[in-house]
Parts: sequence; structure tokens; C-alpha cells
Amino acid sequence: MYRALTRDIEVTVEPYYLEEQSDPDDSRYVWGYRIVIANHSDVTVTLIARYWHITDQNGLVDEVTGPGVVGEQPTLEPGDTYEYSSGCPLDTPSGMMFGYYQMQTPAGEAFDVAIPAFSLDTPGQSRTLN
Repeated sequence: MYRALTRDIEVTVEPYYLEEQSDPDDSRYVWGYRIVIANHSDVTVTLIARYWHITDQNGLVDEVTGPGVVGEQPTLEPGDTYEYSSGCPLDTPSGMMFGYYQMQTPAGEAFDVAIPAFSLDTPGQSRTLN
């Protein structure tokens, strides 16, 4: 489990290897990840955009940006949580991801909330420092 806290918005990530979607003989490795965003602040926020920095075992970087997450732009009142799952394919048996969500308050203030760096490791493989 990986955690980051920005302005009392907590992001928790739990990655897991998807063996049934992976094919190591074809250099295809797939991970899922579950994210929980918890608003511990006293301000309502809306997740308006995301940014991901994905690095594979060879150092190849892929950057992903876009509106919301999984087709949604959730609004979190104080005390609310929002949970979703997504996935990431790589051509190598390990890698890492990190990024941020752009949040906006009802007053129009936008700020970034950190997504903690997390490791993508194939079970049974020696851990690689990515």
C-alpha cells in the first residue's frame, strides 16, 4: 500500500499483477491498481484532470494526461472518499508509476494532489530498483 497526503487529500494506491492478462512470452505484463482518494479537508474538491508518469524497467517513460479518472470527474465533500480501479500494461516485468490529480474548489482554485510513486513488480521476479 502506498500513500500520499496533499492539503488533507489522501491518495492510497494498491497495485497488483494481472497474470491472466499478461503474456511474458510476448513481453506483455499487466498490472491493476486500486486507488482511494479521501478528502480529510474542510473544502469540497472536484477531480478535474490526471497526470501519470510511467517508467518501465528499461527507463522508457510514458506520460498520460486527461480529464478525470475512468470517465468520471468526482466531487468529494469533506469526509468523502472515492475509489476506482484501472490498469497499466508494460513491455518489461517491472516498472513504476507516479503522478498527480488536479483538483478544483467551488471557488475555482485549482491545485495538484500527489499520487505516490508505486512499484510494479511481477511476482517471483527479483525486485528491481526503478
